[in-house]
Amino acid sequence: MSEKPEAGAETGARAPHEVEAESVQRLPRPVAQKEYYSISEVCDLVGLRPHVLRYWETQFPLLSPSKNRSGNRVYQRKEIKLILFVKHLLYEEKFTVEGAKQKMEQLRKGGELLVETKKVLDKQMVGLLRAEMQHLTELLTPTKAIPQQ
Repeated sequence: MSEKPEAGAETGARAPHEVEAESVQRLPRPVAQKEYYSISEVCDLVGLRPHVLRYWETQFPLLSPSKNRSGNRVYQRKEIKLILFVKHLLYEEKFTVEGAKQKMEQLRKGGELLVETKKVLDKQMVGLLRAEMQHLTELLTPTKAIPQQ
């Protein structure tokens, strides 16, 4: 004895709450905290392409990920933080690569590199949280119904 499919199941139609639930599941998920990350995981986290990371490794001596037995780069959290700091210097502060190298070296010699990196990452996190809160507010704010005539 076979059961009848639900209405709309044959045509692929879904209820609005099913579509909404599916769109929520497609949001980027945070990568689990672990000791080592692959280059593809780091690229997803920081929003860069692998060739950019490999180039930065040649330009910034502080960015030197170790390699696993297979010879693949493996990044630790400290290197990911430095990558985000370099990205901030280059893309937001508009430093040249040479200028960013000098800035990082100056901060390292002064013992302020970790402090500055933390400040930048904290500002970025606050910005991301604000954007997320704004998005949630927009989702949760009811829209005004258009009066019917």
